Amino acid sequence: MFLSTTGTVLIIVGVIIVLIVLWYIGTMNSLRQLELKVHEAESGIDVALTKRFDMLVKMLETTKGYAKHEAETLEKVVKWRSGIPQNATVKDKEEFLSQLNQVASGINVVVEQYPDLKANTVFLGLQSAVANTEEHLQAARRLYNANVTRINTVIVTFPQSIVANAIHMEKKAYFEAEEKKREDVEFKF
Repeated sequence: MFLSTTGTVLIIVGVIIVLIVLWYIGTMNSLRQLELKVHEAESGIDVALTKRFDMLVKMLETTKGYAKHEAETLEKVVKWRSGIPQNATVKDKEEFLSQLNQVASGINVVVEQYPDLKANTVFLGLQSAVANTEEHLQAARRLYNANVTRINTVIVTFPQSIVANAIHMEKKAYFEAEEKKREDVEFKF
């Protein structure tokens, strides 16, 4: 038996609706996966910032005997001692990075004033650890920004933008450095 024209139309409409629903669910799941990748990459930045903070604190401790005035530099960032707060935004983390750069600059000044500090083996080990941490932080920022680019591209691209708007997904902020922060921290040892 053949279906009537109405039956055929209903089947075609039903198949189209099922395909649209499946596409919607697939797109929504893809967006959620991309969002998780952004959060994972942001966590990598947190780890790198915390590690950099710890290394700079150890360097400050090593230089303390050479310059007492650096204690105030340490106080600028000590509020982050317990790690990156859960509710810290990307902008907060950029500000924290700026403060860490100020600490690093302060250490450079101390090292320039006290050349015998350059020979301290503990300090040399910390210097190497800071360099490794800088590379880790740079890689974490690149990964984060790459994931942000991916999710932002999907969010603004039609037809995925329909799903993104329906689930109230907004574009993510890049981890950017301000002009002052774009300058590399120079460690002169």
